[in-house]
Amino acid sequence: MAKKMAVLSLALLLSGVPAYLIAAQDDHSHHHHHHPATGSEVSTENPLIDEMMKLDEVFHEIVSGVALGDGQRVHAALETMHGTMEKTHEGVDAGTVKLKKNAKRLKEFVKMDKDFHRNLEKLAHASHSNDHKKMVLLTKKVLDGCVSCHQTFRP
Repeated sequence: MAKKMAVLSLALLLSGVPAYLIAAQDDHSHHHHHHPATGSEVSTENPLIDEMMKLDEVFHEIVSGVALGDGQRVHAALETMHGTMEKTHEGVDAGTVKLKKNAKRLKEFVKMDKDFHRNLEKLAHASHSNDHKKMVLLTKKVLDGCVSCHQTFRP
């Protein structure tokens, strides 16, 4: 019973996250969304926004997988994130990633992003072994990373 309550609490807590994450796109006229019918994706001019759009899609699957105790579903969703951090960091180096707030703290952003992706990797390992308790804890930690980064760098 306690396990079911923890899963339900996590699902309710996380249900509003995708809208919060995707809010980073609201003023980007050049972005394109995932096309559900074809599965194709079109990139924006900002790799950070591309990463946020991908993360929005992935987080839906993570929450569902964790809520259902389906580590395979969580792991499959996380696999699709490979390469997004590297593209974002290439964009930082190329100047195509623009932070809306605290733009001069770019090194801090990169560190936070690396920490965030380390937590995604830990979540992938926990999901691979279907360790439900760790998946719940790490999903919450990932959410904390989202909120912290948005509070620091998104007005």
